[in-house]
Amino acid sequence: MAALAQWCVRHRLVAVLLWLLALGGTGTAALIAGSAYSNDYDVPGTESGRAARLLAEGFPGLGGDSDTVVWHTDPGTVRAAAVEQTMTRTLARIADLPGVASVAGPYDDQGAARISADGHTAYATVTFEDSAENIDRGEAQAVVDAAGSARTDGLRVELGGSAIALTESSGGHLAEIVGVAVAAVVLFLAFGSLAASLLPIATALVGVGTAYAGIVLLGHVMTVADFAPMLGMLVGLGVGIDYALFIVTRHRRGLKRGLPVAEAAENAVATTGRAVVFAGATVCIALLGMLILRLDFLNGVAIAASLTVVLTVAASVTLLPALLSFIGPRALSRRERRRLAEHGPEPELPTGFAARWSAFVERHPKRLGALALVVIAGLAVPTLSLRLGTSDQGNRPETATTRQAYDLLAAGFGPGVNGPLTLVTRVEGAPDRLALDNLDATLRGTEGVAAVTAVTYGAGGDTAHLTVVPESSPQSRRTSDLVDLLRTEVLPRAEAGTSLDVQVGGVTAGHDDFAEVIVGKLPLFVGVVVGLGCLLLLLAFRSVGIPLKAAVMNVAAVAAAFGVVVAVFQWGWGSEPLGLGRAGPIEPFLPVIMVSVLFGLSMDYQVFLVSRMYEEWLETGDNRRAVRVGLAETSRVINSAAVIMISVFLAFVLSGDRVIAMFGIALAAAVALDAFVLRTLLVPALMHLLGGANWWLPRWLDRRLPRISIEPPECRSAHERLTEVVAELEKERQPDVRDIAG
Repeated sequence: MAALAQWCVRHRLVAVLLWLLALGGTGTAALIAGSAYSNDYDVPGTESGRAARLLAEGFPGLGGDSDTVVWHTDPGTVRAAAVEQTMTRTLARIADLPGVASVAGPYDDQGAARISADGHTAYATVTFEDSAENIDRGEAQAVVDAAGSARTDGLRVELGGSAIALTESSGGHLAEIVGVAVAAVVLFLAFGSLAASLLPIATALVGVGTAYAGIVLLGHVMTVADFAPMLGMLVGLGVGIDYALFIVTRHRRGLKRGLPVAEAAENAVATTGRAVVFAGATVCIALLGMLILRLDFLNGVAIAASLTVVLTVAASVTLLPALLSFIGPRALSRRERRRLAEHGPEPELPTGFAARWSAFVERHPKRLGALALVVIAGLAVPTLSLRLGTSDQGNRPETATTRQAYDLLAAGFGPGVNGPLTLVTRVEGAPDRLALDNLDATLRGTEGVAAVTAVTYGAGGDTAHLTVVPESSPQSRRTSDLVDLLRTEVLPRAEAGTSLDVQVGGVTAGHDDFAEVIVGKLPLFVGVVVGLGCLLLLLAFRSVGIPLKAAVMNVAAVAAAFGVVVAVFQWGWGSEPLGLGRAGPIEPFLPVIMVSVLFGLSMDYQVFLVSRMYEEWLETGDNRRAVRVGLAETSRVINSAAVIMISVFLAFVLSGDRVIAMFGIALAAAVALDAFVLRTLLVPALMHLLGGANWWLPRWLDRRLPRISIEPPECRSAHERLTEVVAELEKERQPDVRDIAG
């Protein structure tokens, strides 16, 4: 690390130009190539996946995205001549638009079912030529504009569907702007220097910007979800600014000790830069743990987020020292520079609230530890009612046209019309056809079924499908129960004596299958992520207790963060006032991604806090002093970093995307609990209670483990060297080893 830092400082202009070239090159390539994101929840081997493939093979015309135009009039009816003429012209105009394959309206012999029983609501189905992820936003916007032109005082027109959702405003880049602005204010208050406060932001923006363009290009070679770039930006800005903050803080400390600018920058990267690389590695390991699930949808998310972390870490240890050498002593405030010139270098001792708090924790570890446990346990309680399921357009904000269309359809036709189930099967002979002709009657008599369409056969007659409309909404548990009932009881009885193998598909069935696969693999995933994280800490701190406590703390932070997410999004506590839409279930993929990100971020503060304690322990062998000094010297910078990260994460609630808002609130809650409850309260309290046992490691294990160090070799103390000498003497079975150690 020292050699890398030295090169970047000596060739600072080259280092900066290389990063600007990387940013400009990837950005230009991304603009030329365009995006190619895909929200493909298909899991190989699931019944919903087989149903989708059968439907695509037997009915190629159904492959395009289907959206709806809904209109409502009151007190008149949609059958009124003026309404019928207006909407017929509008639908004809939509049918002629580019990208639209067909439009099926209610004003023909086959469309009577598209008019509600009370006659006040009707809808038409707009089928695009392509799937939602491949539809140009301009084509979808043209449909929205054409339908909107039919609105009058007495005629309300709304649109729903995946393609239509592409046109709804996502808040632009307001989230990023707000998050960066708040971070700049916090950094300026912490440093008192405008130049020093801008460097962490500049470093993070360059790293995240390069990664964002890289993710756009990545979408052309593998499945990358459309929220992956925003998730990467969310994580990258948070950790990038934080990592740069830690390095700048160490650099400023060196300047205050009288070191030249170049030496202070090199020393900061050689010491704190190691911790940054180590912390970034833990985040990447946690994120890449998603690869063991072997789900294409999550593979792209894992690699995209990891790429962002890697580039932000790289920018922190290469671009940042170059920029620090450019600003010179201006990394200190004017008052600090004046004091340094007048009084010379002075030892920087922890004072103020940080020192008082550290002493307070030392005096009352049991009470404060118990208080922290109560807070964490209380926030984690809602996690017990976590329900994974499909949030849909009914969960969007009330002002969205997709939410308005969803509500109109639910009120006029029942909630199940927003998420019908599709039954698909191969057909091999007359017995199969007879059974299918009788199946609709069986389905209509099934509890939870509102309506069933007639069986439709493909062009070759060897494939058939029919649609089942549930009585409940797509995200309701009753709909999931209906899927299970059809698969386990109703359809097996109908298939008896035939060669039929009816597959249940549709959005709800697909998300249920996806959730079931993830839940089944979740224990393995969590075990691998926790195990690898503990192994890294074991190697770094040569202790059994440190990694075990870290694992427990990280699980506690994740559980409490999930509790907050459940309360806000599933229970609906404040979701509508915050503009987050109606309460609903938690997305099936959210737990995996959140566990990865939260576990990685939780490791960051553990590394920065305990590394300073470990350094003091090696120096003195006094656990109480090590914990007290480590907490006093790191709590201020950890709290500043936490405030920055929380601000960045909460700003993403403004994105207008429900999934990103979930991530933002979960990450903000986890970081707040981690920094202000776990790392500065519970962890030091437990370490005071455990005493020297914190640093215990069996000697046989110590001899077998490879040695890695967060601090450079020259920072190892006499205490550590003496410990190694004792170990070597014991290994050689010297009888007077204890006397020598004494």
